[in-house]
Amino acid sequence: MLEEIAIENLGVIRSARVPVGSGLTVITGETGAGKTMVLTGLGLLMGGKADPATVRPGASSAVVEGRVRVADRPAVARRVDDAGGQVDDDGTVVILRTVAAEGRSRAHLGGRSVPQGVLAEIADDLVTVHGQSDQLRLRTASRQRAALDAFAGPQHAELLAQYRDAWTERSALQAEIEDIETRAGERAREAELLRLGLAEVERVAPQPGEDVELTALVARLGNVEELRVAAQLAHDAVAGDEAAEPQENAVVAVDRARRALESVAGTDPVLGRLAERLAEVGYVLADVATEISGYVEDLAADPAGLESAHARLAELGTLTRSYGETVDDVLAWASDAGLRLLDLDDGGERLQAATARRDELDAELERLGTAITASRERAAAELAAAVTDELRGLAMGGASLVVDVERADEPGPWGVDVVTFSLVAHAGAPARPLGKGASGGELSRVMLAIEVALATAAVEGTGQVLPTFVFDEVDAGVGGKAAVEVGRRLASLARRAQVVVVTHLAQVAAFADVQLVVTKSSGDADGVDDPAAAVTVTGVREVTGEERVRELARMLSGQEDSDAARRHAVELLESSVVGR
Repeated sequence: MLEEIAIENLGVIRSARVPVGSGLTVITGETGAGKTMVLTGLGLLMGGKADPATVRPGASSAVVEGRVRVADRPAVARRVDDAGGQVDDDGTVVILRTVAAEGRSRAHLGGRSVPQGVLAEIADDLVTVHGQSDQLRLRTASRQRAALDAFAGPQHAELLAQYRDAWTERSALQAEIEDIETRAGERAREAELLRLGLAEVERVAPQPGEDVELTALVARLGNVEELRVAAQLAHDAVAGDEAAEPQENAVVAVDRARRALESVAGTDPVLGRLAERLAEVGYVLADVATEISGYVEDLAADPAGLESAHARLAELGTLTRSYGETVDDVLAWASDAGLRLLDLDDGGERLQAATARRDELDAELERLGTAITASRERAAAELAAAVTDELRGLAMGGASLVVDVERADEPGPWGVDVVTFSLVAHAGAPARPLGKGASGGELSRVMLAIEVALATAAVEGTGQVLPTFVFDEVDAGVGGKAAVEVGRRLASLARRAQVVVVTHLAQVAAFADVQLVVTKSSGDADGVDDPAAAVTVTGVREVTGEERVRELARMLSGQEDSDAARRHAVELLESSVVGR
């Protein structure tokens, strides 16, 4: 429920605070005073498109702030929490919208900056706005179907949910079937290429790291003589050979140094420890010399081995050029290719399973569609009767609503029906599609009758919390007794939900629980005393008592001080209390 709206620098409104009552709130005022700006501000709070042109001349930005009670709307409260906002302890949340004269708009929900779309998401649960454009939308088949479905109740809604779920699954399966069928040739070619590649890998049978090992072997076998010379030189330097002088190799030199230090170790322990370290060095040198000697003995030219290694590397190269930079990459490709081949070969089974499931869903959709049609037909008769009854009370006693449910050419996610609202304008008149045979005033009353019927069904059927209903001049083209009945029906709706109405009719305003008057005056631009800069300034105030009588008198005759108009206004107020 809306509690209040604060507006700054929006259109002709410099600053206004709009309290909204819990029942029926009407907004009145002279033409051009700025009543529409109040609804424009509400639209911004509900995620509507921001227009920099609506910023008041001379201001850098317009600001609209609203406080909404969401304690009885857990879904909205959760969305606020998901967006990072905070619901106040009293169960209300503050919505703020800023529109810059130059630049982008900003939206805040519960103290947290949010995208405009978040406000639009929660708007459906909070407010339903009806104006002339909404009457046009009511003429569309989809809107009429949605209205009938809303009237049909929770069991019907459950059928629709089941149908939509089945429709969604069926659509996905159909897309999968078409993909499998249209890509059958492509999948077969891909599978053949994978089989050829896997056969090649299997024939070569590479081993992990084999290319690295072969590269090292080729390098060694291809440079046998250079390796032999280097190893022999190293061996001679470390251990020498029998023909060399003893002092020319490292082992002999280290051993001589060790013995020299050991001979005096008894005199100085430091030299004894150094002698021990030289002994360790001698052992290491002897081991190295032995290993080098063994390497030289094992190192032999192997032309056949070298040729075999080159051939194996070439064979592995045919794989690495096609399937990876290294043998390990080739093996990884082979593993992935095997899994992909299993998936491709499974296409026939997948197609069979998907087709079977699609056939099951077709049968389910047929069953649910038939049930939905029957439910809509029952609801159509009830809605037509309820709206026709409401029309009698809206000075359209000879009019009736006809709701037809017919088979659609093609089914859709909504079912298999086309819903059409038609209006019989008076007894004996033909039923004509809504909007084609009704004047603007008649269409306004039909819309109001439908809204009252829907609200009554929602409250009686589920006890759900209804959104705030906002009507922008729903009484356009209505006068006399019909205007009184419009006011009565709005008051009736307001007993079930919060209702806000912008109206020119005193007969409607008299039924209000709260009446707000939008007034305009000439003011300077931001305090600048310059006649050329003067702009229209609009304010909003609640009227009660004598002030309200004066406003109703103005609406009746344009002369708020007319005694006759004032008496009529008092009579309207008194009769509205009795007629509620």
